[in-house]
Amino acid sequence: MMSDDKRLAALESVKYIKDGMILGLGSGSTVNWMLRALSERIKEGLRIEGIPSSKKTEKLAKELGIPLTDFSKTTKIDLAIDGADEIDGNLNLIKGGGGSLVREKVVDACADELIIIADSSKVVKQLGAFSLPVEVLPFGFEVTVANIEKLGGIPKLRRKENEIFVSDNGNYILDCSFGTIDGAQALHEKLIRLVGVVETGIFSGMADKVIVARNGEIKFLTRN
Repeated sequence: MMSDDKRLAALESVKYIKDGMILGLGSGSTVNWMLRALSERIKEGLRIEGIPSSKKTEKLAKELGIPLTDFSKTTKIDLAIDGADEIDGNLNLIKGGGGSLVREKVVDACADELIIIADSSKVVKQLGAFSLPVEVLPFGFEVTVANIEKLGGIPKLRRKENEIFVSDNGNYILDCSFGTIDGAQALHEKLIRLVGVVETGIFSGMADKVIVARNGEIKFLTRN
């Protein structure tokens, strides 16, 4: 089952956590399994501090008794563990299905090492089947929509329970269909230059290690 593979990948990632580390805590269902496993190791005496990348992660970490810190106290993260919505053969990622892409990118980018954990359904030949989340300012988002359309994208304003979805940073999310994405970094650079775009869900060249579980077996992905 997919949930079993998520748990297996999460358990494998916890093996890389060492005593005294500052951890970047990603977001998503696979990361939630990692948090539960991390909590057990903390009960056994492991000493770490975590920086959560979303309000949901922060809430669960507190419930599990995971000690937290923030960037006002340290700007160093030894290891970040995060999930992904899509992973291609060059370890480019699409993230942000949960709406925390900006905070996730801040946390993941400043980590000395980034481990991505996933089940095999997230591994693709090329990015693009999963709509690309783009976080945008609410003010004038209609203009941003028009500019993304000029780049060939089909943006859709994310909604939740018939209300406009608002990110942890108070922004909107546009889920953009570009079809198959051939140049992930190039697309990110075009989008990030648009006025009103805060961040994109393309995480290119950031993952150091990808742990994938499939049918109860672990596989480590490397760049093509």
